[in-house]
Amino acid sequence: MEGAFTEKDSYAKHFVPKDYLEMYYSFHPKKEDENALLVFCLKTLHKAFHVGGLKGDTLIDIGSGPTIYQYFSACESFREIIPTDYTDKNHEEMQRWLRKEQGAFDWSSIAKYACELEGDREKWAQKEEKVRSRIKQLLKCDVDQSNPLAPLSLPPADCILSTYCLEVSSKDLPAFRSALKNMGSLLKRGGHLVLAITLEISFFMIGQNRFHCLYLEQKHLEEGVKEAGFEIKWMDVAKINFPLSLIDAKGAGFVVAQKR
Repeated sequence: MEGAFTEKDSYAKHFVPKDYLEMYYSFHPKKEDENALLVFCLKTLHKAFHVGGLKGDTLIDIGSGPTIYQYFSACESFREIIPTDYTDKNHEEMQRWLRKEQGAFDWSSIAKYACELEGDREKWAQKEEKVRSRIKQLLKCDVDQSNPLAPLSLPPADCILSTYCLEVSSKDLPAFRSALKNMGSLLKRGGHLVLAITLEISFFMIGQNRFHCLYLEQKHLEEGVKEAGFEIKWMDVAKINFPLSLIDAKGAGFVVAQKR
């Protein structure tokens, strides 16, 4: 059932990063339904960075949340990765892992899976250390602003990454299209956008809290990326059978596009 869109300030108040991680990133290879969005993203990120050869100096991740799985492939291709997010709580959760603090979320099972895709599952510890070495700063972002990193102004990046963010941060289709253009302003001409979106979703649950999202279809994703000044290089779409008690998404889309 559709409800009022959950505004971003509500996430600052009600979003609990550790609960989110425990619910959606407790990785079990045999639980395909629960891990469907994650596995889809890991495989397509591997395809983009490891197989596809995207590389450069700087990658900016827009709306990183408290997660680091999206860097397991990218860390081999970029010298610096800059996570950004709207809420301080997500930065704090990520910092716990970066500093190896007690109680930090355990990403080792997902690191092993990412390494298995690359051919050597046993290199997961080195993979985690490489991710840590690539992250030098965590920044605040707001995709509704023409410069999402304002008041900072960074040199144009080689790659903009965003995974499962814009359907959560955009209240309607015009806001979604605007966010894509704003993100594109951070990218150098010829640079790449790597984007994962949950399709046909209206809500997801964390504990007893329901968060309402923007319903997007594949055509909205394709049109938005093209209108933002990108040429789509390739796109993957998958159907998702997620437990309806947690999330009502029907699928996921993944796009690699180049800034014109």
